[in-house]
Amino acid sequence: MDKLSRVRQIIALGAAHHRLLWIHPFYDGNGRVTRLMSHASLLRCGVGSSLWSVARGLARHVQDYKALLMAADAPRRGDLDGRGTLSTQALNAFCTFFLTVCIDQIEFMASLLEPSELLRRIRLHIEEEVQAGTLPKGSFSLLREALLAGEVPRGKAGEITGYGERMARNVVSELIKKGYLKSASSRAPLTLAFPINAVERWFPRLYPRISRLDSVRRTGSTKSANMKTVDISVKVPWGDDN
Repeated sequence: MDKLSRVRQIIALGAAHHRLLWIHPFYDGNGRVTRLMSHASLLRCGVGSSLWSVARGLARHVQDYKALLMAADAPRRGDLDGRGTLSTQALNAFCTFFLTVCIDQIEFMASLLEPSELLRRIRLHIEEEVQAGTLPKGSFSLLREALLAGEVPRGKAGEITGYGERMARNVVSELIKKGYLKSASSRAPLTLAFPINAVERWFPRLYPRISRLDSVRRTGSTKSANMKTVDISVKVPWGDDN
């Protein structure tokens, strides 16, 4: 797999998923190990996070998952069905299903995280914190640069905030102290962090009940607040491990 490009590794992962289950190397736990392997392999390719796993999508389509896995165990169906012992057509069908599930889960998480709205939410939140005196002015400029660029060299903090070196250092220090920025060392670049009090504001669909309670706390009204929660936990109703 290491010799393949990143895209080819992702495409090949569905085939690897089936083949490991077909080999069935362990007495028990083959399904769990294979799904964990697929999750770890996607992480290695830069797909997914600790927030979600392809296993959630497979669990939501567990009947199709099992049926396509079993179909891919079938022997080759004639000379036009690949060159190996097993059916290439059936393996292709499973790989298509596996990648479709991956895309479905990415779209699901995107609907919860709403990345297109993230910058606006950060700006509104930080402006409120600045007005309340809990964060210094210039905080949003640094956070925006960290979000869009991925990291910020410490030496550019003054240029980004428009402050002198000393004041810029104070802004950086305060953002690190409050958990909005992080850095591997005192000289390493700055990257965006996600303190728990900010995550609830930046990603409200991940924490719907908390966000509504926060709205009630700030407005003092319960009339428009629906206190129902949305369950986004990973439930894996496998029944057995195959």
